[in-house]
Amino acid sequence: MELHHSKHHQTYVSGLNAALDSIAEANAAGDQRKAAKAAPLLNFHGGGHINHSLFWENLAPASRDGGGDPSGALKTQIEKDFGSTEALVKQFNAALAGIQGSGWAWLAKDSASGTLALVTRANQDPVSGSLVPLLGIDAWEHAYYLQYENRKAEYFSAIWNVINWKTVGARFEKA
Repeated sequence: MELHHSKHHQTYVSGLNAALDSIAEANAAGDQRKAAKAAPLLNFHGGGHINHSLFWENLAPASRDGGGDPSGALKTQIEKDFGSTEALVKQFNAALAGIQGSGWAWLAKDSASGTLALVTRANQDPVSGSLVPLLGIDAWEHAYYLQYENRKAEYFSAIWNVINWKTVGARFEKA
């Protein structure tokens, strides 16, 4: 995870800053074509930064609230929308396994209805619209390959041992 954080996440931060600089320079020069070419980089690197920032907040070792089960209002909503935490985890892992290529799976709260939803996003596309991201799991190879090699399903199962449900619950309460 240290390499993931210090190298991969940093690349998204650096790319985001470069895209913002490029767009600002293009706008200052009145070059809309150059600004438009940089816009996809803003989504990719900005999404990568946002997604990873939320991802790190969702993780904790067992000695610091990692693993276990959700509680409170979050647990109640999970049971209402998925039946149980075990059912949520099973559906979440299936969504992760179904991602073709690189991407993310998210537990999100629909701000309009208050219900929970599982969604996937390709590449670094962030969750948006009425969906508020609560818990994201990175399905890019860089998230698991050093430890799990090509056994990504093992990573999907093991990540639940370090999910910080208190953080996810706090995000749910604010959403």
